[in-house]
Amino acid sequence: VQLQASGGGLVQAGGSLRLSCAASGRTFGSYAMGWFRQAPGKEREFVGSISWRFERPVYADSVKGRFTISRDNAKMKVHLQMNSLKPEDTAVYYCALDRYSRGGAYESRYEYWGQGTQVTVSS
Repeated sequence: VQLQASGGGLVQAGGSLRLSCAASGRTFGSYAMGWFRQAPGKEREFVGSISWRFERPVYADSVKGRFTISRDNAKMKVHLQMNSLKPEDTAVYYCALDRYSRGGAYESRYEYWGQGTQVTVSS
């Protein structure tokens, strides 16, 4: 499975960006998709995830109310809509796939990872 993240860029504080992640290659009957991010000098952290069955997405407290995850199963894509961006949201954002559709914040659940896309929020 290959994951390709896109949509990163430079935005001013208060602005919005929409990240996308496209999955290709081997397919699974059901899977969860997650978003993580890593800021310079910090460990990678969980942003949010969504299961195959469209159960309510799970978000980190730091992004609740500002970020929204959605997915298009037919196109094997997941999106991360980021609104009201803050400088502290600056990071490389990674999408990841959990073929057992568990999702959540545990990185070990995700077998496949995208290459990351840079998001920079200026103050």
